[in-house]
Amino acid sequence: MTVDWYSFWIFTTLLMALTAATVVGQMLRRRTELGVNPAVVEQFNQRTRAWWMMTAMLAVGFLLETPVVTVVLFGFLSFWALREFITLTPTRTADHRTLFWVFIVFTPLQFYFVSTGNYEVFTVLIPVYAFLFIPARIALAGDYKRYLERSATIQTGLMICVYCLSHAPAMLYLQIPDYNEFRLLLFFFIVTALSDGFHYVCEKTMGRHLIAPAISQSKTWEGFLGGLGCAALCGLAFAWASPFDPLQAAVMAGVISAMGYCGGLTMSAIKRDRGVKDYGTLLAGHAGVLDRIDSICFAAPVFYHFTRYLVVP
Repeated sequence: MTVDWYSFWIFTTLLMALTAATVVGQMLRRRTELGVNPAVVEQFNQRTRAWWMMTAMLAVGFLLETPVVTVVLFGFLSFWALREFITLTPTRTADHRTLFWVFIVFTPLQFYFVSTGNYEVFTVLIPVYAFLFIPARIALAGDYKRYLERSATIQTGLMICVYCLSHAPAMLYLQIPDYNEFRLLLFFFIVTALSDGFHYVCEKTMGRHLIAPAISQSKTWEGFLGGLGCAALCGLAFAWASPFDPLQAAVMAGVISAMGYCGGLTMSAIKRDRGVKDYGTLLAGHAGVLDRIDSICFAAPVFYHFTRYLVVP
């Protein structure tokens, strides 16, 4: 097996960062005399555990050296997230057959076309064909009550949990000249993970001015701008592992950071609308999976298309 040392070192850096975060989180949890809010510490530890889970998924694809395995793992993650989303949003009995098509047909098809590298199909399957199919199928069921709300709910869940998330494994099929695309996915993940951490730390240490008080009492302009600047520096530091020049890497890291932050704010708005704290509790200590991948869902498609425009012939 030929080792891609660039991928190896960036993956090692990700593991070291997560190990350090785990140690700090456990130390804060046990040292109650430090006066740190236990709820804040627990939320930090939840984030760290979730990133360990996603890193394990990357490790499997990295060790087996096959993009298809990574696509399949993301497919299961997407199915899980969509299930959480639909469970907490209003649907009716008449929507069950539409949901069957969404879960059993469109979701697997999306990841199948990603695995074939068929850009022309996987980028339009959901936003064109699925989005036309969903309202038509709901209308055929003959139930008009809350028709627009139900259609929009299913479309939104499919867009965020399936379409957007599928762009992460799609990075493995970009065919960048003289470059191992697994490095690109690792670059994306390490910047997203560190950006999440930077936003969180900046919010807790410097946060003063809330962005949307009715939606989130933790999202602040100081946290957003501080995390954005730190993420850009991370992109600059890891430019050697990306297909970009240093300036491009810094800008792309900023894009990842900004979109990830918007993802967190958007998903918080949906939770407030539904009156819930988390999307699910399927894994103990993790809250819902959708609570932990919101930044990836929003950042992945933008990063994918920017990368395709910049470096793919």
